[in-house]
Amino acid sequence: MAELRADARRNRERVLEAARQLIVERGAMPPLEDIAARAGVGIGTLYRRFPEREDLIIGVSEHTLRLVGDVAERAWSEEPDAWSALSRFVRECVALRMGVLSATVDPVLHTRIRRDPGVTEARARMADYLDQMVTGAQSSGVMREDVGPGDIGMLISVHIHQAADIPVELAESVPGRLVGLMLDGLRARPGTPLPGKPIGKTDTNPT
Repeated sequence: MAELRADARRNRERVLEAARQLIVERGAMPPLEDIAARAGVGIGTLYRRFPEREDLIIGVSEHTLRLVGDVAERAWSEEPDAWSALSRFVRECVALRMGVLSATVDPVLHTRIRRDPGVTEARARMADYLDQMVTGAQSSGVMREDVGPGDIGMLISVHIHQAADIPVELAESVPGRLVGLMLDGLRARPGTPLPGKPIGKTDTNPT
């Protein structure tokens, strides 16, 4: 992609973030007019940047993975140890509902997204941080040994949809409670052995 002017780059990022937010809110790709309105740009600007709907979906995928990578980088650099970093990463990903897009895309397009160079680069950056967190937490004896980065990604993904019948008074606390249970299950202690082998960072798409 040719280097964009600063204003064009800002518009592109606004469109991608607006699309990501609306997908999280609605659980599906919204009309392009709604995305443009949320981003504060004209529909023509959106079409210039993303001539085809698939281009926009791929762009949102890369944008989302870069956000996840930023979450991972901050957790890794700011927390005192690998387990604290991993716990923060998981909680923030669940709070942001990272991974909603992948659940709304058809398998054929999903394959194309995974092969996109920008998406591949962004995923690799995020996966490297996640791998360091998992390896570090296991090396320190805090985290169970029979899980891998891919396991963490799939555990996060189960939180992307919240049941519609959760009472309003519980809606805010339920995600945190489930994440707490998940993180406790990842700690090193005697427990039920897991079938199969740990899922590595290249075995599946962790977001």
